[in-house]
Amino acid sequence: MRIRSLLTGLIGIALLPAALAAPATAEYKIVTASKSGTYIQIGRDLAKWVAEPAGIDLEVLESKGSAENVHRMRFEQGVKLALVQSDVYQAFLDQAKAGSADAGNIIRPLRLILPLYDEEIYFVARADSPLNSIHEIRNKKLGVGALGSGTALSARTLYQLMFGEPIPAANAQYLNNEEALAALTVDKSIDVAIIVAGQPAKLFTDMKPEARNFIKILKLDEKAPETARVTKTYFPATIRATSYPSWLTADIPTLTIKAYLVTYDYGLQSTVGNLGRFAESLCTNFDKLQANGHPKWKQVKLELPALSQGWRYYPPMEKRLRACISSQTASRVGAFGKATPQAPPQRPCTEQELVLGICNR
Repeated sequence: MRIRSLLTGLIGIALLPAALAAPATAEYKIVTASKSGTYIQIGRDLAKWVAEPAGIDLEVLESKGSAENVHRMRFEQGVKLALVQSDVYQAFLDQAKAGSADAGNIIRPLRLILPLYDEEIYFVARADSPLNSIHEIRNKKLGVGALGSGTALSARTLYQLMFGEPIPAANAQYLNNEEALAALTVDKSIDVAIIVAGQPAKLFTDMKPEARNFIKILKLDEKAPETARVTKTYFPATIRATSYPSWLTADIPTLTIKAYLVTYDYGLQSTVGNLGRFAESLCTNFDKLQANGHPKWKQVKLELPALSQGWRYYPPMEKRLRACISSQTASRVGAFGKATPQAPPQRPCTEQELVLGICNR
């Protein structure tokens, strides 16, 4: 028995250096959106094709959407990455600039990794509704997304831009996508459900041909004066019939907003190293993302454009990405041109603060 114990101990000591040499897998989390949206599929793609090769076990978490993601990115243990709409990110910056200490505390340490793709905005009405265009939603009952979602912020911002006034409180219901469609078609308590999702979105791809008997998507009228007021922040886009061939019979003009991959301004050396490897893997496996991931990856460009004031890239990841992109560009046969140089007291809460989740009443 003694000999066996001694041998076991010796074997353990012999294996110890190898065990110490093996790097531990980092366990990180990314916050996305609802299980029926596009964000969660993008998160799963990043976990499989980027994080795993970089030695990171990336857990993909559901959420209400972009505004909640900003909070969780800032405060939730283990969350190292988030997907955020550009208008939500800018809204936090605007609130901070206007003097909100809470908004400043949340947004200032956050950093961008990469611009992703444009997300389409769906204005869904009942099939028998007299409404046909987006600018006709004034004074209608609206499902504007759940509190804490990017959809809620987008819906409020769009309405304000189009009509010069906020959505009347009595007309706004904060519902998630599935709840909004039920309220629209079953109890008919709302007239329009506003949904933000990159096409093809699972929520709509799962619909059967009979869906066209119950719902329709309102069109963007580019000649309407209301449209001109929103296209400085949001941009014209098309919901393609090929994205939802089971029930959509024609392309629908609409609006869109950009999605970003976001992190925090980490300084801990182990985290800096792990995220640096993630950035390297994102670059080297980008072709796999486009080939095997959600169709939206085909719209993503592996580049780091100049940012608006107050927006910043995360330097350790930016450095790795720029070096990798430059290396790939230089080695690509037939490549032309060079990478473009980049410019380095108590009071009632406002409705926007409530939507953003920074209300301390």
